[in-house]
Amino acid sequence: MKKHLCEAHLHTSEGSACASVSGAEQAERYRALGYDTIFVTDHFFNGNSAVDRSLPWEERINAYCRGFENAQARGKEIGLTVLFGIEYTYGSADFLTYGVDKRWLVSHPELEDNDFFRYAALVHEAGGFLVHAHPFRRAGYLREIRLIPDYTDAVEIINTHNKDGLSNERAKWYARQFDFCVTGGTDNHDVPAGEFCAVCTEKKITTVSDYISAVKNRKLTLETIQFESEMQTAEHI
Repeated sequence: MKKHLCEAHLHTSEGSACASVSGAEQAERYRALGYDTIFVTDHFFNGNSAVDRSLPWEERINAYCRGFENAQARGKEIGLTVLFGIEYTYGSADFLTYGVDKRWLVSHPELEDNDFFRYAALVHEAGGFLVHAHPFRRAGYLREIRLIPDYTDAVEIINTHNKDGLSNERAKWYARQFDFCVTGGTDNHDVPAGEFCAVCTEKKITTVSDYISAVKNRKLTLETIQFESEMQTAEHI
């Protein structure tokens, strides 16, 4: 049976200051690799955003969503489904957010206050879903490990942007301790990312709800793909 590949964590140069490729380029690369679906999860304004924070709120949201919209437009041309997500930062914790959209962001200028717990409540009220990304990453720009299990819906247990295997092993341990649903992502900032992570499902993910359902119901596997080769390893959930 054919597996459908989804990328749940990537960045664009339009939205993330740490990314070097555009949304359209990301779409082209993932289609070439055989992916069916990608989420654009650019850093929000409390993270490493490429957006001018002095802009009025709605203009800022328009700028923030540009990478997603460019990827989506190119995806329509080449047969790739492109969906919207957010990477929201709270101190040293990053939460991938699924199930809200541009209109929702425009309607909530109070997010300017950078209150994670209010943000989480608003996301959940909207039917959204919060995934703790790379919870045990250690890097020079991170000062602590911060876990917030009561506000977490799932844990990213494979992140191929992590520089060591131990970070992912600790994320798996954390998920087991709280019986969290799990997922994974490449955390791709550049086209030649080396090793990719794919969320694999029997049914193609065409909507955000499809993805949330697959994670909640544990109807997925996570696989790693080498940039210039076929599928290398698979980890079944």
